[in-house]
Amino acid sequence: MRKMCILLLALLLVISIADAENGITETEIILGQSCALNGPASALGKGMKSGLLTAFMQVNDAGGVNGRQVKLISLDDGYEPEKAVNNTQIFIKNEKVFMLIGEVGTPTANAVVPLAVESGVPFFGAFTGAESLRSPYNHLIVNLRASYNQEMEKLAEYLVDKQGLTRISCFYQDDGYGLAGLSGIKQALKKRGLELISEGNYKRNTLAVKRGLLTIRKSGPQAVVMVGAYRPCAEFIKLARSLNMGDVVFCNISFVGTAALQEELAGQGAGCIISQVMPLPGEASLAIVSEYKESLAKYQPGESADFVSLEGYVAGRLFCELAGKVEGELTRESFLAVVKATTELDLGGMKISYGPEDNQGSDAVFLTELTEDGIRQLQ
Repeated sequence: MRKMCILLLALLLVISIADAENGITETEIILGQSCALNGPASALGKGMKSGLLTAFMQVNDAGGVNGRQVKLISLDDGYEPEKAVNNTQIFIKNEKVFMLIGEVGTPTANAVVPLAVESGVPFFGAFTGAESLRSPYNHLIVNLRASYNQEMEKLAEYLVDKQGLTRISCFYQDDGYGLAGLSGIKQALKKRGLELISEGNYKRNTLAVKRGLLTIRKSGPQAVVMVGAYRPCAEFIKLARSLNMGDVVFCNISFVGTAALQEELAGQGAGCIISQVMPLPGEASLAIVSEYKESLAKYQPGESADFVSLEGYVAGRLFCELAGKVEGELTRESFLAVVKATTELDLGGMKISYGPEDNQGSDAVFLTELTEDGIRQLQ
């Protein structure tokens, strides 16, 4: 009889393990993040990782998500698609994570998403505004931020509608990210009866910007909309200024990494316009920003507040908020059902909304301008 009971208990344990959701234990929720932790885009990956960890440490110290601690595993992909795919295979096959979170970049996301979707693993809160993650709709992809098309519309509104500029060029990274931004600015200009007067590009993870710059310079632009990472964009701006293009308005979208760009420009950034999808991290007008700053100082001492780590923090807090709303067993599908049902959520003053056929939480976009001693909000 005793032997039969032991066998029955063992059988129940096997069934329980077989039925358990990947990445979920009695005490933990395990998440995977592939991002650039080394190389020319490393400030973006490190920022997202820092923000996510800050959010999870704060939540874990308060008891976790319904008693479970959130564990983040981050692997370096150097902003290269092949490495991102390798990392994702490790996450899915070896680490068996609950989902992928806070990944950085369009080319890496485009390479990873098919593998995640095939495996039924949600792809949450990526640091990219690419339309490929928004259309066609896929319930396994959950975006936080506004799209690049929305950012480009905001830049076009400022440059054309408010400043009256018509001679606009685009300098972009020659991959999925750059092409997504290029498509966005073309659409925004077409709405206004305009076209780009010139284009120039560079290869990802290089500073080979000179050829693209010279092509654009010949066309005599009034503004250059840039779709790149912080180092090549800074190189472009510094070289352009040395070639007497100081009266040109240089614009970037949020992915550039504002703090990293400003540091790379070393005093030559005044007047640059950058679209943003997160609130100003230096102010405390929203509760979510105040909580971010307090938690960053507590859990990541020595780290400065910036837009990238703030986005990581918001993504982390959003994940915990949504996971905490799941009633009953926490599974990928029960989590995604909560996402779809969340049509109105106030996350510390940030308005988040999802719904059927809508996998983007925020539409917020505003513009900032670099100054000699910092950054200011334009609108």
